Amino acid sequence: MTSSDPDSPAETPDTPDAPDTLGPLVRCERRPDGVAVVELCNPKVNALSKTLLTELHAVFDRLHDDLPGAVVVHGGSRLFAAGANIEEFGDAEQAAIYGGLFVKAFRAIEVFPRVVIAAVTGFALGGGCELALACDFRIAAENAKFGQPEILLGIIPGGGGTQRLARLVGPARAKDLIFTGRQVKAPEALSMGLVDEVVPVDDVLNRAIERAAELARGAVVAQGLAKQAIDRGLSGSLSDGIEIEQELFVDVFRTDDARIGVESFLTNGPGKAAFTGR
Repeated sequence: MTSSDPDSPAETPDTPDAPDTLGPLVRCERRPDGVAVVELCNPKVNALSKTLLTELHAVFDRLHDDLPGAVVVHGGSRLFAAGANIEEFGDAEQAAIYGGLFVKAFRAIEVFPRVVIAAVTGFALGGGCELALACDFRIAAENAKFGQPEILLGIIPGGGGTQRLARLVGPARAKDLIFTGRQVKAPEALSMGLVDEVVPVDDVLNRAIERAAELARGAVVAQGLAKQAIDRGLSGSLSDGIEIEQELFVDVFRTDDARIGVESFLTNGPGKAAFTGR
């Protein structure tokens, strides 16, 4: 699969701060509305090379040190990411190294204590689909296509696809996509729950930023704890999940936002609290 270089991002409502780059393949911009936009910049198809995965992990580590309100992951206006750099594939030993980079980078996104939204245009295949799956929400352009085509190379997904996809759309649908390697267009992806919203191509980044900014104005610490409760709870039994929820329910009452939210409700009613993110 080939493609021209990704276009530059669509114009957004607010002027972003200067780009923060840790390397040439991943750019991060912090916006005045509290949203950090992470963009993949690896022409021609945003191949998820070892270098890009290392940079992506480093960007989320840096964001973790100075948390934004929410994050949008974007691949440019033409495509999201067409998968791993097949030229870097090797033997089983090299597969362990490459797979480890996928796991570390996507795990950093999955456990990030703020909402992460994938803004997907064009192809999100293989590792690109797995990157989108590691995010909390997926907003897709009308031209988006998703798939796990690794089986066509005689291999299987190695960036969490067999696990996150099955949890998101169910085991039967996941097996269909993984066993056949077929691609699904945005409407089908929406119908099966693989994406959360489908918008025109020119609107996808703006819509993702709009939704991220709305969440960034909320109780972001509580969002992060709720995210942790949901994700950790899914890996165990219902009773284990309820124990995790109770632990984090107690923790959230130690935050300024919980105090502000309760006091605001008692004084002014619901939905009027001005949270501080602490």
